[in-house]
Amino acid sequence: MSEVIDIPIIVDCDTGYGNAMNVIYMVKRYEDAGIAAVSIEEKKFPKDNSLLANGRQELLRVDEFEGKIEAAKAAQKNPDFMVIARIEALIAGYGQEEAQMRAHRYANAGADAILIHSKSNDPAEVVEFINEWDLDVPLVLVPTKYPTLKEKDIIELGKVKMVIYANHGLRASIKSMETIFKKIKKDGGIFDIDELIVPMSTVFELQGVPELKANEKSFLR
Repeated sequence: MSEVIDIPIIVDCDTGYGNAMNVIYMVKRYEDAGIAAVSIEEKKFPKDNSLLANGRQELLRVDEFEGKIEAAKAAQKNPDFMVIARIEALIAGYGQEEAQMRAHRYANAGADAILIHSKSNDPAEVVEFINEWDLDVPLVLVPTKYPTLKEKDIIELGKVKMVIYANHGLRASIKSMETIFKKIKKDGGIFDIDELIVPMSTVFELQGVPELKANEKSFLR
C-alpha cells in the first residue's frame, strides 16, 4: 500500500506482535516501509476482536503496556512517526476511571494519540470519556458500534482529531461480491452486470498500467 499511494497510512498492529522487544522490531520495519503511524492495544496475546460476542478481553498490566509505548517511541527514527495507544478498558468492562487512568499513563509514557474504544451502541460512554479528558494528547475514535455520533458532533467535542472507519471498506466489498455472484448465479451468466461493476479500464488505472505503458514507450529498446 505504501508503495502505490502518497497519503499517510496507519497500521492496526493489534497487541504489537509480542512483548516490547517485538514492538521495537515492528516499529523499525513499519518505518522502513514508509508507514506514518501504528496503533497498538493493551490486550494480552493472543487477543480476540473487541467486537466479538463473548470474546476474550484480557488486559495487560499497565506498566507492561507503558513499556511497549516507551519501546516504540525509543525505536522510531522519523520524528513525525506516531504511536497510537488503544484503550480497551471500556471494551473489557473496567469502566471510566480505569480507562482514564490507563490513558493518562500511556500518554505520559509517550503515546502521540489515545484511541478510546467502545462496543456500546450508545455513544454516551465515549462522550463521557472525551469530556473528562484533560491532556493535550489528541483522541481517536472508531465509531463502528455507535454510528449515531456523526462527524459534526465529534468536531464539536473538540478533542478528537481522527476518526477511523475500521471495517466498512471490507464489509462493503464482501456485500458487493455477494450481490454480484448471486446475480450471476440467478441470471445464468454475466450479461446484465456491467452497470453494477467498474470497467476493466478502472482496474488498469489503479494498477498503474498507463504509466507502465508510457515508460515502455520511452525506455524499451
